[in-house]
Amino acid sequence: MPRGDITRTIQDMTGISWSERASSSGTAGTYLKARTGTGRRMTYYKLSRYNGISIDGHECVNEIIASRLMRLLGIPHLEYRLIRGRVLIDDTEHETWLNASRNFRKTGERKLGLGAFWELYRQEGEQPYEFCCRMGWTDQIHQMMVVDYLLANRDRHSSNVEVLVARDGSRRLAPIFDTGFSLLAPYADNEERAMEFDPLAPVATTNFVGSRSLEENLKLARGATLGGDLAKDGRDVLLAGLDAALPNSYLEKIWDIIWERWQHYAVLRAD
Repeated sequence: MPRGDITRTIQDMTGISWSERASSSGTAGTYLKARTGTGRRMTYYKLSRYNGISIDGHECVNEIIASRLMRLLGIPHLEYRLIRGRVLIDDTEHETWLNASRNFRKTGERKLGLGAFWELYRQEGEQPYEFCCRMGWTDQIHQMMVVDYLLANRDRHSSNVEVLVARDGSRRLAPIFDTGFSLLAPYADNEERAMEFDPLAPVATTNFVGSRSLEENLKLARGATLGGDLAKDGRDVLLAGLDAALPNSYLEKIWDIIWERWQHYAVLRAD
C-alpha cells in the first residue's frame, strides 16, 4: 500500500465548493465533484452517492480498492487517496469519506471522452472495440475489461474512458479511472442484499466498448497483458486500513467477489 492513500484524521474541507453534480444510470442519487488548483497542480475531489440529505454510498472506498488491485496487476490507473473529512453541501455540514486524485494530463494535453472521439474518427460501420484496436489501444482496453469484470463494475460509459490529445496531434488513452460504482455499491444501504450477492453473478452494465456483458468482454480480454497476478495474500493489501470506512462484513464480501472472479478469469486465461 503506498503511503498516503488513506488519511484517517478528519480534515476540514468545508471550504471546497461541490459545484459539479452528475448522476449515473442505475443509481438513486447524485455524485458531487470539486477541484482545486490549476494545471498539473490541480487536485480533483469526489464524494460517494449523495441522496439529497446524506452521503449514503461507499463508491470512494471502492476506488481505493480498485486502485490497489490495478497496482497489484501492473495496470496503469489513476491513483486515489481516501480522506476522512468535513464537507459543506447546500449549507449543511457532513462528515464523510472522499477521494482525491491528481491531474493525469501532461502539459498541453486536452481530454475527450472516448464516445465523442469515436464519433469524430470512426470508419463507417466501425464499432468502439474495433476502433480502439485500430488506434493501437488493444492492450489497454483488454486490461480495462479484466478490471471491470473483477470489480463487477457497472458504469463504464463512453465518458468513463478518455482520450488525451497532445498539441502535436498524438493521442493516448488515459489511465483507468472512475471504478466506484462497482462491487457492493448498489447495496450500500442494504446489508442483507449485499451479503446475498453471488460473486459470479452477471450484473447490468453500461459498457461502451465491446458488449454490455462483463463476461463476454472477459472472453475478448482473456489474453490481456498483466504485469502481476493476484494471490490470496492480496486480500490484506486490498483491504488494509479500510475497516474504519466499511463494516468487516462488506470488506469480506468484497474480497470474495474479487477472488472468485479472479479464479474464474485464471481458468479462462489458461484454456
